Formats: sequence, structure tokens, C-alpha cells
Amino acid sequence: MGREFQYDIMEEIKKRWSPRAFSEEKVNKDDLYAIFEAARFAPSCFNEQPWKYIIAEDEKDLSVMRKFMFDGNRIWADKAQVLALVISNNTFWNGKKNRWNQFDAGTSWGYLSLEAQRRGLITHAMGGFDRKKVRKELNISDKYDIIAMIAIGKMGNKENLPKDIKEREKPGLRAPLNKSLINLNYFKDK
Repeated sequence: MGREFQYDIMEEIKKRWSPRAFSEEKVNKDDLYAIFEAARFAPSCFNEQPWKYIIAEDEKDLSVMRKFMFDGNRIWADKAQVLALVISNNTFWNGKKNRWNQFDAGTSWGYLSLEAQRRGLITHAMGGFDRKKVRKELNISDKYDIIAMIAIGKMGNKENLPKDIKEREKPGLRAPLNKSLINLNYFKDK
């Protein structure tokens, strides 16, 4: 059973998922920078645009980025031709705490992933990496939250994945729409 859509939505949303089978084919620079252009135009609280993307696209930078990943992700993500770290400024321009920075960075990542889908690229965001090591080795200030790492590339052959990962290599199912929508009294009734 595949994904079922109750309403007609954008094809990029319908087709987007998080594959692990990456090709070793290089990513076209225009496509790569276009997905970050899409990310740049995401909305944000007070137009702060708190997100930053640290990208690795050459072998030297990729080898640095790969050493931050946990082994379970390295098994498949090592083939990705681009890796990006998403960090987000947790302080507004006036020095006050920005409680919405991660929400805004997540929106930016969403735009990036949909533009990647439109351009025939695959993306897979992951949390399985060593944030402390990233902060220390890249000298990232505490004013930035280290949110996620994203593998970016072209679709590869899932047959090249280990058996346990190959079995999961398909779009994930989603809960029905009525599970996401709740009424005003939902928590009061609990």
C-alpha cells in the first residue's frame, strides 16, 4: 500500500521522501545553488532569516563533514555528493532570544527539499551526528543552534544498500489528515 492523498497537492510534495540510496554522480552547481536559493526565500519571524547552511561539496570538505556522522548514517550517506549542516541563529538582531529560529530554519529546509525534488535531486535530513564535535571543530558560537545535517544528491541503486536499510527504502506512510487536525478543546477533553 502506497501513500494516499485526500486532496490534490503539489507534485513535489507527493513525490518527496527521504531516500538513502545515493548515486556517486556529481550534483550540477546550478541545481545545487538553486535549492539554497529556494531555502533563502522561506518566511521567518520578523524576516530574521536565522538559518545558515554550511555546505561540503568537494572531497576535502566532505571528509570533514562525514566524520561528524554516526556510523548508522555513514553507511548510506557517505555516497551523497553534498552534505549540508543547518544551523540557526537563536538571537534576534536586538540581542533578544529568538524562540522561533528552529521553526524558521525548518521551513527553510522544507523549501530546499521541495526545490530539490523539482530538480530531480534527493535529500535526506538527519539528526544522527555529533553536535558537540561539530560545534568544537567548526568553532560555531553558542548563538547558533545546530539543527540537522542534510545529504543531497542524485538517486542511486537501492540494491547497493545493506539488506536492513534496503527494506526501508520506500516513501514512509502518513497518518490520516484527521490525526493532524485537532479542535480547540482537544487538550481540555483529555
